[in-house]
Amino acid sequence: MYPDYFFKGIPFDQLEALKMEELPFPFVIKPAIGFFSMSVYKVDTPEEWPETLGKIKKEVNDSQTIYPKQVINTSDFIIEQAIEGEEFAIDCYFNESGQPVILNIMQHLFSTGKDVSDRLYFTSKNIIETQLEKMEIFLKQLGELSGVVNFPSHIEVRVDKQGNVLPIEVNPMRFGGWCSSPDMAWYAFGINEYEYFFKRKRPDWESLLKEKGDSVHCIVILDNNTGIEGKNIQSFDYKKLLSDFEKPLDIRKTDFKEYINSAVTGN
Repeated sequence: MYPDYFFKGIPFDQLEALKMEELPFPFVIKPAIGFFSMSVYKVDTPEEWPETLGKIKKEVNDSQTIYPKQVINTSDFIIEQAIEGEEFAIDCYFNESGQPVILNIMQHLFSTGKDVSDRLYFTSKNIIETQLEKMEIFLKQLGELSGVVNFPSHIEVRVDKQGNVLPIEVNPMRFGGWCSSPDMAWYAFGINEYEYFFKRKRPDWESLLKEKGDSVHCIVILDNNTGIEGKNIQSFDYKKLLSDFEKPLDIRKTDFKEYINSAVTGN
């Protein structure tokens, strides 16, 4: 679908030998099997590479004690041409005929051009209505090329200024991970994504959106950015955190001494 797009795979132990003059700038580097944007970086200039490499090495060392290799495997990395545009995440499945069924579309916001974090996702009637048709066309093309059937997926894409949909990643055999998008589809639209997949149901978006108005549902994913290791933090004030939100619907706490993320869903 994208014959001119640049990407390459490289083993972690060969990152030191990367030749900057052979790469397009800006580029994104990330683990071949990843989670929560760990060890994902955008590199705008050759001068940024030494510092970025140092950060990747530290995160690779830290991640090996947190998640199994099935979740994040840092033995191999991908380098790919940076894609500009608005980012969206799609929870969907391909049915027994290989036709895509979209269960939710979320916009993924970033604080800066360098930000690659999974910080904020939101969905609304407007997002579904403006993005549904173009995402279905893209997914049909993807399904025809891949030949997948009975296949759930969480797919991240960017839409450029010309309206072209370009894929960033396809996460197979699941919807959004841990504490995220399946719950938001339920709060926002009353869709149980797992039930829809297992029973091969298709959302009636016209009926679901009829009375939604301007309401916006979002997920905020928090990580420990204090600079203090979780094992050295005595407690976290979740009640004070919730006071920052107008209408919190749910909070998913994690063991911050072991993991790095918690999430709040609200509207």
